[in-house]
Amino acid sequence: MHCPYCRHADSRVIDSRTAEDGASIRRRRQCPSCGRRFTTLETSSLTVVKRSGASEPFSRDKVVAGVRKACQGRPVSDDDLALLAQQVEEAVRASGAAQIDAHEIGLAILGPLRQLDEVAYLRFASVYSSFSSLEDFEEAIAALRAEHAAARAAGDGAAGAGTASPTAPGGGAGSASLGAAEEPEQAPAH
Repeated sequence: MHCPYCRHADSRVIDSRTAEDGASIRRRRQCPSCGRRFTTLETSSLTVVKRSGASEPFSRDKVVAGVRKACQGRPVSDDDLALLAQQVEEAVRASGAAQIDAHEIGLAILGPLRQLDEVAYLRFASVYSSFSSLEDFEEAIAALRAEHAAARAAGDGAAGAGTASPTAPGGGAGSASLGAAEEPEQAPAH
């Protein structure tokens, strides 16, 4: 790193600290030539390639701005949006690519937004996926309903898992009768 004061070609790192939630590193440096100190901020670059072919640096603020429109009038806080943008950036950076298509960012937004607010998810997906008819909305709603039904079915199965049954894993007829004999003495797990 060149010294910004005397342009000496080298500098010594005195201190390093993470900044911006670990997204960058702040380094305090000293020039061996003039002795002056300066600070550098190092970040890994992530470039977004837009549909037009233009590229620009990734911005959490742009993710928040896009999702905020879909969340208008919904019970979603600024902190929720900031967390969603962080989750999207982490997912995108996990790919390891230095350049990523804008389309991939949209896909990375859909999952966390679906968990945050389903109405906002439908709004965002309708624009992002270019819904062109009521059938597109109906398919998306049907998928959400199927997911809810599967979650309820899994929840019902988990609730019944605490009872002893001869077909339970690790439970033959002998263990089922042993479990049944101990059941009255055990306190409920609720």
